[in-house]
Amino acid sequence: MTLSKKLLLALAGTGLVAPMAASANELASLGGNAAINEYMQQQDVDRFRAWESKNQVTSVTQFYDVQPTDWAYQALSNLVEKYGCVAGYPNGTYKGGNAMTRFEAAALLNACLDRVTEVTDELQRLMDEFKTELATLRGRVDGLEKKVGKLEAQQFSTTTKLKGEVSMIIAGSPDYDGNGSNKTTFNYDARLSFDTSFTGKDLLRTRLRSGNFNDDPFGSSGNVFKLDKAEGTDGGVIIDRLFYSFPVGNEVKLTVGALTRNTEMLSFIPTAYKSGILDFFNLAGATGTYNKATGAGAGFTWKQKVKKGNPFLTFDVNWVAQDAADAFYADSQVGAFSSDSAQNILAQLGVKGQNWGAAVAYRYGSENARLRDPNSSSSSFFRTLQAGQDSNSVSLAGYWQPMDAKWIPSLSGGFSYTIYSEGDVAAKSPSADIWSWMVGLQWKDVFAKGNSAGFAVGSPLYVTSSSTGAQENAPGYMYELFYKFRVSDNISVTPSVFWISKNYNDGNNGEGTYGGVIQTTFKF
Repeated sequence: MTLSKKLLLALAGTGLVAPMAASANELASLGGNAAINEYMQQQDVDRFRAWESKNQVTSVTQFYDVQPTDWAYQALSNLVEKYGCVAGYPNGTYKGGNAMTRFEAAALLNACLDRVTEVTDELQRLMDEFKTELATLRGRVDGLEKKVGKLEAQQFSTTTKLKGEVSMIIAGSPDYDGNGSNKTTFNYDARLSFDTSFTGKDLLRTRLRSGNFNDDPFGSSGNVFKLDKAEGTDGGVIIDRLFYSFPVGNEVKLTVGALTRNTEMLSFIPTAYKSGILDFFNLAGATGTYNKATGAGAGFTWKQKVKKGNPFLTFDVNWVAQDAADAFYADSQVGAFSSDSAQNILAQLGVKGQNWGAAVAYRYGSENARLRDPNSSSSSFFRTLQAGQDSNSVSLAGYWQPMDAKWIPSLSGGFSYTIYSEGDVAAKSPSADIWSWMVGLQWKDVFAKGNSAGFAVGSPLYVTSSSTGAQENAPGYMYELFYKFRVSDNISVTPSVFWISKNYNDGNNGEGTYGGVIQTTFKF
């Protein structure tokens, strides 16, 4: 509808409804705005408005000669119900088909404008009444605009966020190598993540890392006392994550990267025990499958879309060419898909509820792929797959945690079983059956809100049988006790002690070994 037609419709809706006290001939004898004003004064405006008020209607249905099928019905209805400036004849008619003069239209349009002015006056009174509050809000908005402008001018990037985590760790393990050493170390592990998102749902992560840990006993993934936060970079800074994740539809996510980790491409790791101290216990005791293989890789994740709060299914599968000592996967003469490049294929089927979860997982490993946290000597045949060998690992893990009761701990448990095939004759690598397991309890809000405590027991990877009888040992039972004190939202201090009844790492020959740490973590 054109603007001119809309105006005519408005005029018709206002003017065709209230008959004037004066005749059309009288109005026609006058001309211009001055004439209208003079006429209104002469005819007693108060008397006209009194008549209009008496005959005012509150609903268009009061006019029996107006039907919903009439072309101006909606316009008339709006004028009656919104502005109340439409009057009718005493006999209940509107007489919408009658002609009207320009003077009649002007007079009645003036009546409607008076009603609009009344509404405006009400708004002005409200603004005057809340003048102080409006001024306060205006000041706050101005302050926020200034702060936003400052942040925009000083921000690192419009698409990238910087996240940091620094851990300082005092640790010791008397006689861990069987040579009578009794030293205390002071180490650090620093991580800086640059998380970039282009759509709000994808993630490009570039992570820098530095640390001064030595391999044993806390920095090596071949030791049962390997800490979760313990990297050695010889004082330098390395890139240890570089991958891109993006959604496909509402339930699928894909990941690809030159440096990614198989456990980080899973929907979740089925454990509620999270001490952040010993690596073995943080992986549900199933380090045969969850071996943290890191290198070039790609992953597929499916997460069932359900109503919030309902249990859902997940399925993950990923591939990683493990970053072995010689980084075969990055060598163009070998290639990422060669069996030499430590292939790891990890698949997990899980189900997760609000306070529980469980998953079954499977991992395949080719030669040069490695197990994590084994309880064996450094020369053991099953730490790293040799030429002609491959491995198949399965695990089952789950957890439950209370919804409200703080004195009831969460319960986590898991195990893994790995079969090594026999390798090349020259390599003298036997077949073997390898097991691991753990059970952990963790309490939240211990003594104060945000603090937590936990206790776990389990057996790191040990050989139960092999084709040559090599490395068959009784399992070592390992224990961990920790208390995490939250100093603030960004700082926590975690003292912990741990012990294993039979340690076969390094120079140990099945003796009991203990250790302890005080770990301070800063997050920003």
